Amino acid sequence: MDLQKEMEAVLDQFAIRAHNNGGFDGIAHQLTKGQEISSFSPVDARLIAKVTTATQADYQAIIQKAADAFLIWRTWPAPKRGDIIRQFAEALRAQKQMLGKLVSYEMGKSLVEGAGEVQEMIDICDFAVGLSRQLHGLTMHSERPSHRMYEQWHPLGVVGIITAFNFPVAVWSWNAMIALVAGNVTVWKPSEKTPLAAQACLQILSTVFKVNQVPAGVCNLVQGSGEIGQMMAADPAISLVSATGSTRMGMSVGQTVAARLGKCLLELGGNNAIIITQNANLDLALTGAVFGAVGTAGQRCTTTRRLIIHEAVYEQFVEKLKKAYEQLVIGNPLDPKVHVGPLIDQQAVLQYEAALVAIENQGGQILSKAGKLSGDGFESGCYVRPCIAAANSDLAIMQQETFAPILYVIKYKTLQEAIQIQNGVPQGLSSAIMTDNLKEAEQFLSVLGSDCGIANVNIGTSGAEIGGAFGGEKQTGGGRESGSDAWKAYMRRQTSTINYGDDLPLAQGIDFHLDGA
Repeated sequence: MDLQKEMEAVLDQFAIRAHNNGGFDGIAHQLTKGQEISSFSPVDARLIAKVTTATQADYQAIIQKAADAFLIWRTWPAPKRGDIIRQFAEALRAQKQMLGKLVSYEMGKSLVEGAGEVQEMIDICDFAVGLSRQLHGLTMHSERPSHRMYEQWHPLGVVGIITAFNFPVAVWSWNAMIALVAGNVTVWKPSEKTPLAAQACLQILSTVFKVNQVPAGVCNLVQGSGEIGQMMAADPAISLVSATGSTRMGMSVGQTVAARLGKCLLELGGNNAIIITQNANLDLALTGAVFGAVGTAGQRCTTTRRLIIHEAVYEQFVEKLKKAYEQLVIGNPLDPKVHVGPLIDQQAVLQYEAALVAIENQGGQILSKAGKLSGDGFESGCYVRPCIAAANSDLAIMQQETFAPILYVIKYKTLQEAIQIQNGVPQGLSSAIMTDNLKEAEQFLSVLGSDCGIANVNIGTSGAEIGGAFGGEKQTGGGRESGSDAWKAYMRRQTSTINYGDDLPLAQGIDFHLDGA
């Protein structure tokens, strides 16, 4: 079967037609009347399908449906909500390869990464199922006699989810599954660059919702441009906006939400580094560095963008790195032999090329083959060579996150200097150190070490398990999604005091009496 016929079968599986409505209420498609957006595959430049975006009126109708559904959904017991999520996980298991293939073809990541992204969805569903019986509050002793204090957690209401193209389905699930099991309803605005993967997710979910008579409006999709995201940020009907994307986008969303004193969860850019010490296992470091740098063609927020290498092993490691880059296979990501697929679109290629020019203009040096690829198999114009660039720590372009497979190598003398270089960027998402020296590892993890939300030892920066809360510091936004106690961001805390006595003593020993009482 050729690729085109394969993808036709995938689209048919998820009821994706040539033209699709861009609204979904969890049960059925909702009519939308905005402009059409076209989804072109960066793999071969073919038009996959079109989606009609939502107008402001369409958006308001979906929000109203979500608000109405919340009044019902919040009354369902959390374990029952968890069972709905369990069934969704089973449906995803059955559709893992199909959905992974659509993600790979529409976004451009390798087939194994596409399937891996669906596995992340399954994993977060499993996490949420267990969480449905563990939304614990605390019981506290009161200073007043015959009183009991406790705190509990309630759902917020409507949770808005804005996601980026590079993880077109997994990041939605990180937010949605926990939000749903907590009793919220959700409205999802996916990237306009990957609208079809979102359509497929809601189609799978609708099969579960219909069987279980989940109210329409519990889990919604609204397709559109950045204007929809702006509406969500400004909308007081949305209790929490969780936004994943660039720092620029996050600043805009954060300011708008803050202006109405709303809640915001931001997962923004990363500029991640691996420190390779003289005590590192260099073979281990090589694997972590190369996958971290070229996986998803450098379009992960956790992509390794900087290698900070001790001077004693710098030359040796850079030579190993260059040889590894010469072995990379670039091409159709649905081919299992391919290591690196395309960038998302030609605009991303232009940013890659501009970064290469800036590196040389600012005194850096390109150490490997670089540039845009053309010819057979590269007709989409979205394929580039992953490259290595030698740089000083003060290179201006290195302070920015270029969403492309460009890896900077920097030499250092002391671990303190390496940590300073690593922390010396505006972003603070993921970080790693490669060392077999316990003191070096502990220093890196201490208050004197990494200032990132994620700090790893002897693994790379890219990829994260759903058991740990995911997020970063500084211009990465400060939010936390996925595991650990990240569920608390999707709920409101309430403290309650119960008086089971016959008197009304006041706190702090205050004496208050009314005459005749």
